[in-house]
Amino acid sequence: MNQPSVTAAPLSDSVGRALEVSLRGADELLPRAEWVQKLQQSEASGVPLRIKLGLDPTAPDIHFGHTVVLNKMRQLQDLGHTVIFLIGDFTSTIGDPSGRNSTRPPLTREQIEANAQTYYRQASLVLDPARTEVRYNSEWCDALGSRGMIQLAAKYTVARMMERDDFSKRFAAGQSISVHEFLYPLMQGYDSVALKSDLELGGTDQKFNLLMGRHLQAEYGQPPQCVLTMPLLEGLDGVDKMSKSKNNYIGISEEPNTMFAKVLSISDTLMWRWYTLLSFRTIAEIEALQAEVAAGRNPKDAKVALAKELTTRFHSAAAADAAELDFQQRSKGGVPDEIPEVTLSGAPLGIGQLLKQAGLAPSTSEANRLLDGGGVRVDSAVVSDKGLKLPAGTYVVQVGKRKFAKVTLG
Repeated sequence: MNQPSVTAAPLSDSVGRALEVSLRGADELLPRAEWVQKLQQSEASGVPLRIKLGLDPTAPDIHFGHTVVLNKMRQLQDLGHTVIFLIGDFTSTIGDPSGRNSTRPPLTREQIEANAQTYYRQASLVLDPARTEVRYNSEWCDALGSRGMIQLAAKYTVARMMERDDFSKRFAAGQSISVHEFLYPLMQGYDSVALKSDLELGGTDQKFNLLMGRHLQAEYGQPPQCVLTMPLLEGLDGVDKMSKSKNNYIGISEEPNTMFAKVLSISDTLMWRWYTLLSFRTIAEIEALQAEVAAGRNPKDAKVALAKELTTRFHSAAAADAAELDFQQRSKGGVPDEIPEVTLSGAPLGIGQLLKQAGLAPSTSEANRLLDGGGVRVDSAVVSDKGLKLPAGTYVVQVGKRKFAKVTLG
């Protein structure tokens, strides 16, 4: 990111540190010079800056990809600034068209309320709840009413709206664009007016919406906010962005053992990207660790440290220690101390049906695929015979490296 020098005058230590924290892992900071000025004004006045992040509760759970911007909020929060966690309960009823090639179905009020209940609880695993301002944009959006909505819509042109990449592509392709979709960036921008934000964070796919906030604040006579976009985190495959639909994600509410093992499954190259975007270690500490690995230290040591840090954050240090021990046992072929216990009937039962009924495979066809690949063990012995029928008894069944169950078959 090549940006010009922001000021001829030297920055104070605290402003320089705040700028360094702001830029860590970021994609763009716009306009950088204005952000430096805001930091300097805050230092001179002692008044913290207002930093906004809005999330629409379109799903009940948050994964590691969502925490990239939450981590940045926490870093700025630790510098003494006010962070605003905005739950878009109103904008969720419109549906964010960002990156979409079709109209997003709006959520019902019941769906939004159910999802919102878990959002802040999960976000609080990253943010400091005692220093976080939680708001819902229905506070001011509902109050706008029809007249206010028309007045707001008058502050932006259709031509400017069609400059937005996803809208222009859909229009050129003859795909429908509903009029209500134009309201989404307007309403997100109006959130910045209502909150008088100094900085808004978001993913790179939110740049248009974030800049809308700057435009509308100027229209309403406010100092325009700065914009900080964060990259979209690559998932476990190291290729596509983390997504539940691609099954390359780690949910922050996943079990500690699963979370730990999934972090260890990423590549050595991707590990450093995750360190930058997910770890709370300083850049100096990360660079020192990289130097140790370059000098011959096993990269797995660094990966274990990252897995323990993240598992501790979302669970506890004790859970992270237990997860590490569990992973070591599994990698050596051992059975964890605590595994699910399942009672089934119908002996003798085919191995494919047993795997399905015990929850170790989603279907018998998937069970057969696992058997063909040598990924199934019964009492530590590899099973490849798809015709195997197990008599009544108790068995320790293992699928892959991480799935175990003690199955009592009657």
